[in-house]
Amino acid sequence: MPDEKYFDLLINNEFAKGLQQTYDLTFINDRYSVLHVPAREFNMCLLGHRPYSIFPNIFTLNSTYSLEKSSVKPFQYNPDFSLFGQGILIGFVDTGIDYQHPAFLNNDGSTRIQSIWDQTIEDGTPPENFTFGSEYSKDSINGALVDDDPFSIVPTRDDNGHGTMLAGIAAGTPDLSGDFSGVASKAELVIVKLKQAQSYNRQIFCVRDDIDCYLETDIMLGIEYLRSVALRLDRPLVICIGLGSSQGGHGGHGALSAYLNNLSTYYGIAVCISAGNEGGMNRHYQGNFEEPYYNKNFELRVDQSDPDFFLELWNHSPYRISISITTPLGENTQIVSPKFNECREFKFIYGPTTLYINNFIMEEKSGKQLILVRFKQAVSGLWKIRVTNMDKRPSAFNAWLPSGPIITTGTFFLEATADITITDPGNANNSLTVTAYNQLNDSILIDSSRGFSATRIPLPDLAAPGFQLTCPLPGRRYGSATGTGAAASHVAGIQAMIMEWAILRGNYTTITGRDIKMLLIKGAYRNNYLVYPNSIWGYGVVNVMGVFMQIAT
Repeated sequence: MPDEKYFDLLINNEFAKGLQQTYDLTFINDRYSVLHVPAREFNMCLLGHRPYSIFPNIFTLNSTYSLEKSSVKPFQYNPDFSLFGQGILIGFVDTGIDYQHPAFLNNDGSTRIQSIWDQTIEDGTPPENFTFGSEYSKDSINGALVDDDPFSIVPTRDDNGHGTMLAGIAAGTPDLSGDFSGVASKAELVIVKLKQAQSYNRQIFCVRDDIDCYLETDIMLGIEYLRSVALRLDRPLVICIGLGSSQGGHGGHGALSAYLNNLSTYYGIAVCISAGNEGGMNRHYQGNFEEPYYNKNFELRVDQSDPDFFLELWNHSPYRISISITTPLGENTQIVSPKFNECREFKFIYGPTTLYINNFIMEEKSGKQLILVRFKQAVSGLWKIRVTNMDKRPSAFNAWLPSGPIITTGTFFLEATADITITDPGNANNSLTVTAYNQLNDSILIDSSRGFSATRIPLPDLAAPGFQLTCPLPGRRYGSATGTGAAASHVAGIQAMIMEWAILRGNYTTITGRDIKMLLIKGAYRNNYLVYPNSIWGYGVVNVMGVFMQIAT
């Protein structure tokens, strides 16, 4: 329901029955539904009086606008293998697709896209069992491709280009003149175009309306649509997620992370997630409490371009922590101690800034303490943050600023660390999380997010080519893509190749996404001078030849 007269909450289904007489609901899956709340009920401290976990996280894109390094081509052109992902569906929940691009057409000019669900178009027919947006079938797309006015039949577009890029890297039709080929060039595609996050969902986290960002609830609905198409066609499915969020405790406990983690254990479903591009952004701070004072002071530089934003501080120890903040003009908040159901609002004499501070003694999904600080009209300069361990015990905490374009590079922690910067949903255990390296010089990309997870799960899982990969762009053009989103789509194509070998050719018909992840880890290339797993390279560099060598020996 994209109507801006509402904002969305993510609720467990056991609470849905008691609310459906008062509010509109959209069912997601057996566990969750979306509650559409009228805007008249909105206020900033609703977050605090209601649990943090019911407010959908905000996600951003994980790439900006090769094959030999992963040993893909030897298996594509070896007659004993000839693996191109034939019979496999690859699904993307992203910014849509340029369905007219040659990268998504067969040799006869017909489409390789099974269907598109555009969440932004309201004058068409939604998919079965979904309540908004418009679905376009393969037949409709083929009809549009031969019409003089294609958009009169299938009006969906990719105005950003990110979704077109990811789909092309994973499964684009070869174009030898442009030196381009997708990895699984005979796989078919299922596409979800996400709608932008609603205004009030942005406002609750102080995110500007001009930022491209997407709601956790809409992503989950998109994934459920991919599953419904795969079930209807009785086809194996690879899901590629090229979005990420620095919200949450970075332990894989969020609703989307847990959902994908569970799907990765299903037969015939594989999940590939980009690690994020937060490693070089100085948006993570890790603090340690030591005797005798058990206080930690750190500083945050706020750029004048970022008056509205948020930060989250997660305490993974059993000991309580409090917070106080000093503005660049010298004014100080009171000490805010942990409580249930409290939202503290602070206005200052000097300057227009308002702070909303929630110190949740326990966040219900993870059981950890969370301090959420939301800045409205923040004055630029150096903000000082003081955190105190109230129980005077040695322990540690982590603080994260938002991911992607929600803030500029001018807002950062002065003593930041690149570790523990993998964005959700990449912190889950069963799905495959991919970082990006420069395949031209074998160096990691400096902005690639680093592990491990906050709960010490070894992440990322693998590194893949992610530097200036040739890719399709809207308008029937070709360009290049860099980042972990590009690397993840490369590996999604490899997962489709393995799925074809395992299921379509009868070699391992009960294979799960977790199984494919373990095969790829076993076959990865590892440098003799490094210790694995490590926080930068995970278990090594993806290597298809290594996978089949492991199987054969």
